[in-house]
Amino acid sequence: QVQLVESGGGLVPPGGSLRLSCAASGSFFSIYVMGWYRQAPGKERELVAMITSDGRSTYPGSVKGRFTISRDNAKNTVYLQIDSLRPEDTAVYSCNAHATRRAGELVTVYWGQGTQVTVSS
Repeated sequence: QVQLVESGGGLVPPGGSLRLSCAASGSFFSIYVMGWYRQAPGKERELVAMITSDGRSTYPGSVKGRFTISRDNAKNTVYLQIDSLRPEDTAVYSCNAHATRRAGELVTVYWGQGTQVTVSS
């Protein structure tokens, strides 16, 4: 089982920055892709960034240039730096991890509980 715990959310004024963290723990063989998603009230969950185990990152056009994903494989942690925050960035941000618990096992996707980000003056 893989547990993911997000942290770093909060109330931020427009134009501010936040750094979210997501730490993976538990028993696993390997973690492959890790991603950050967000879900605003009344909206579908959307991908905002993902990163492979070798550091290749992908962003949708709506956040490119303001969001930066990174990971520390030694700490099994993925980060999301969000700059120039806008009110429309307000959402619950969750991370996921594509991982295997044993060698040769099929990949399972695990999710964290999420952290609230509110952008308001």
